[in-house]
Amino acid sequence: MKRIRAITAIFFMMMTFLPAPASAISIPDELELADEFMEMIHQQQVILDDPAANHLINEIGRHILAQLPPQPFNFSFFLINDGTFNAFASPGANIFVHRGLITALSSTDELAGILAHEIAHAVSRHVSQSIDRSKLVNIGTLAGVVAGIIVGSAGGGGEAAQALTMGSMAAGYSSMLTYTRENETEADQKAFTMLQQTCFSPKGLLDSLNELRATDYMGVEGIPDYFKTHPGTGSRIAHLSALLSDYTHAPPAKNTSPVTYNYDMVKYRIIGLYEPVADSIKTIESRISQDASNPALYYGLGLLYARENRRDQAIVQLQKALSFNLMDPLILLDLGRIYALDGQYDKAMNILPGIQSDPVLGTWARYYLAVAQLESGDVPSAEQNLTRVIETSPKSFPRAYYHLGAIMSKKNRIALSHYYLGIYYDLVQDSKNATRHLKRAIDQGLDDPDTKTAAEERLKRISSGKRPS
Repeated sequence: MKRIRAITAIFFMMMTFLPAPASAISIPDELELADEFMEMIHQQQVILDDPAANHLINEIGRHILAQLPPQPFNFSFFLINDGTFNAFASPGANIFVHRGLITALSSTDELAGILAHEIAHAVSRHVSQSIDRSKLVNIGTLAGVVAGIIVGSAGGGGEAAQALTMGSMAAGYSSMLTYTRENETEADQKAFTMLQQTCFSPKGLLDSLNELRATDYMGVEGIPDYFKTHPGTGSRIAHLSALLSDYTHAPPAKNTSPVTYNYDMVKYRIIGLYEPVADSIKTIESRISQDASNPALYYGLGLLYARENRRDQAIVQLQKALSFNLMDPLILLDLGRIYALDGQYDKAMNILPGIQSDPVLGTWARYYLAVAQLESGDVPSAEQNLTRVIETSPKSFPRAYYHLGAIMSKKNRIALSHYYLGIYYDLVQDSKNATRHLKRAIDQGLDDPDTKTAAEERLKRISSGKRPS
C-alpha cells in the first residue's frame, strides 16, 4: 500500500505544472499520448460507470466549460473507482475524479470548485508543459507510467500496476519532475474566475480545500509532504479567502444548475454501492440518529443492506427514503432492481417502466426490467428490451449480451448466440472465450452480412490486443 501511494504521488509530480514561460509538447503529440494513456486505463477497468455520478461530474464540467472560449482539446470527465480524496487532469484534457472525492464533499458547489481547478490546469496546458520537460521519456513510456500508477491507486491489481509502471519507467526520470505551489495558485485563480461566470459559487472551492486540509491533518502514513497531490493547501486557502472577502455571488439568471439529482442522493448512492459495507453501515446508522429527515441516508443504507443480501431490510430503507419524495427516480430505480434480485418480479415490473423515460437512468431501468421479464418468463419482452439496451449503450451492460446469447440459444439460433456471447466475453476482457465464441459464430453462419462483418472486425481487434470499441 505504501508503495502504491508513493507511485501515485509520482504521477501527480509528473502531471504538475511548470512556470508560464515553459514550452509544451505539441497538440498532436499530446493527443497521441492521451490515446495510449486511455487505452491502458480502459484495459485495466478502473473507470466506474455509475449513471448518476457520471451525470454529476459531466454536467458540472460542461457547464464550466461553456463559459470558456474554444479549447484545443475535447474535455472528457471520468469517475475512478478509488475511495481516496482526489481529482486530477491527465493528457488531452481528460479529467478524473475519484469516487472518494464525491463522498468526502458536501455540495455541488464544492465539487464544481474542484473540477474548475482541474479544468484550469488543462486550460493552462500545465500537463503538457510538465511532459515537455521530461524530454527523455517517450510517448509509450509516459502512457505506461501514468496508466500503471492509476491502476495501482485504484486497486486494479498490484502486479499489473507495477508491470505497467515500473516496466516503462527508467531510473531517475522522476527526479526531473517538479511539483510547484505556484501552479496550484494559478489554477485556483483561474478556477475562481471561471466559477464567477456560472451558477456555482466560488466559495465551494474554498470549502473543498478546507475538506482537503482536514484530510491532510490526519496525515498519510509514510509519505513526505512534497509527495502529496495538492501542495500548499494552507496558502491556497488564504489566497482564496482574500479573493472571496469582497465577492458577491450573483450569476446570470440563465445559468441555472445543470445537475438533475440532489448532491446528497448521489453521494450516498456512491457510498451505498461502492464503499466498504460494514464501516459504512455503522457510519450511516449513526448519522440517521442525528438527522432522521435526510432521505439520502436511508437510500444509502438500503443499498448497503442489499449488498449484504439483507433485501427485506434494504427494501424497508428504500421505502423510507421514497416517503420523502415519491417520484425520486434514483430510489425507484434501485427499489425496482432489488425487488428483481429478491424474486419479486411483479413489483419490479410495476416500478421500472416509469423510469425508462428518465434521460440519465432510463437505460438502466430498461435493463433491470428486462432481467425481471426474463426471470418471470416473458422472454419476448426481455429480448426486445435487451436489444434496446445494447443499441442505446453498447458497452455499459455486458450482461445484456450474455442474456441475449442465452435467449438465442433457446431459440436455436446458435450462430447468433455465439455472437452475443463473444461480445460479452470481449467486454469483460476474457479474450480467450471471446475469440472462441466469435469464431464459432462465423463458422456456424451468421445470417445477417453486417453482423458477420462486425464479428470478423471484433475478432481482428481482439487478435491485435486492442480494447473493446
